[in-house]
Amino acid sequence: MDALLEENFQVADKDRLYRCPDRVLEHKQDLFIWLRQKWAELFQADFEVLLYDLTSTYFEGEMEEDPKAKRGYSRDSRPDCLQVVIALVVTPDGFPLAYEVMDGNTSEHKTLRPFLNHIENTYGKARRVWVMDRGIPTEAILREMREPGREIFYLVGTPQSRINKHEKKWLDLPWQKVRESVQVKLYEHEGELYVLARSDGRQAKETAMRRKRLARLLRKLRAMRHSLPGRDQLLLRIGAAKKEAGRAFGFVKIRLPLAEESVTRQTFSFQVEKSKLQKAQQRDGHYLLRSNLTAEDPAVLWTRYVQLTQIEAVFRSLKSDLGIRPVYHRLEKRVDAHILIAFLAYCLQVTLKNRLQIHAPGLTPTAVLEKLGTIQMIDVWIPTRDGRWLILPRYTQPAKDLQLLLEQIQLQLPSQPPPRITAPALPNAVNAPTTQSRLW
Repeated sequence: MDALLEENFQVADKDRLYRCPDRVLEHKQDLFIWLRQKWAELFQADFEVLLYDLTSTYFEGEMEEDPKAKRGYSRDSRPDCLQVVIALVVTPDGFPLAYEVMDGNTSEHKTLRPFLNHIENTYGKARRVWVMDRGIPTEAILREMREPGREIFYLVGTPQSRINKHEKKWLDLPWQKVRESVQVKLYEHEGELYVLARSDGRQAKETAMRRKRLARLLRKLRAMRHSLPGRDQLLLRIGAAKKEAGRAFGFVKIRLPLAEESVTRQTFSFQVEKSKLQKAQQRDGHYLLRSNLTAEDPAVLWTRYVQLTQIEAVFRSLKSDLGIRPVYHRLEKRVDAHILIAFLAYCLQVTLKNRLQIHAPGLTPTAVLEKLGTIQMIDVWIPTRDGRWLILPRYTQPAKDLQLLLEQIQLQLPSQPPPRITAPALPNAVNAPTTQSRLW
């Protein structure tokens, strides 16, 4: 870094690198405004459709100096750790528009209203469509979004209990084919459009996942019934099996021994509730979407909703590739700066991804970064007769395949850094190898 910037080597000192994010943090909003403009210039990025979701990242340590660090619903399967919640707005192309770091016990439905106001205040009012999963917006917020004059458009997943609420009306409606394996039914109610979608592919996947969990649960129950452990041990093992099976546990009816009964094959038995399982399988692959875009094409609504997987991909990249978890910092500002650096790294990644789609569609950002990682900077030290050192900083010449890649994505390496020469050595240190070693 010091050679590329033509600065003293202390530019990469640990404490200086820690202080730099502290200074960047106050410019967070200006950075995202500039990035939005840059993405619009480079890729003609569209910011009309916004995907909104939340994730969390956890801490290693007591975190007594960060008031945001609290226990809450952990999306990292680490309920034993303190955490913060991160809310993110991103476009279907993966460009982040804004994010916020919140207390670790923040509920999803409390986050949407501040974000709606933040986006309008930062980027102005515009025709935007907010795409969210169920559980994020409350009925009160959806009413506010439908108010005349404001009319913020939304597309949100809806619990299947609403399918049961209007079940008779759904039964009488015809299916409309919007894709090869996707069919929909449309129903308008109180100024909203309900879209009941059925995906054959998703149906097969959900059914297979349930069968896999159910089969694993039944194997464990059969093993318990074969070994017949003590009652307390049996309850513990069933509790562990219930946690692993998830919702599949609800399709098995279990008869447990009473407190005064011993565990026998008569007092401990189980059976699959087949009628309940069949009803669940009939609803597999069905989604109920809800929107105030009543005149929108249902195929467009379905396409927009499945784009929520894009925001999940952003979270996976942040957590797996870019090291946003776990967090080891203690101070609140350092934690916020750590998350900002991870997001800026993701901004570089998504910029590279969209650049590749234009110039080299067959390549992924990961593959390109692995190739570029073979270019290294080295210093060649050559001693002179008068006791000085001639230093030649050089990066390795790219191989032919890497040079072809650089040309394909239209990237050009900087010029080789200029040579440097040290000051004359002290008279008593001209021939002292220990001093030269320390200089090296």
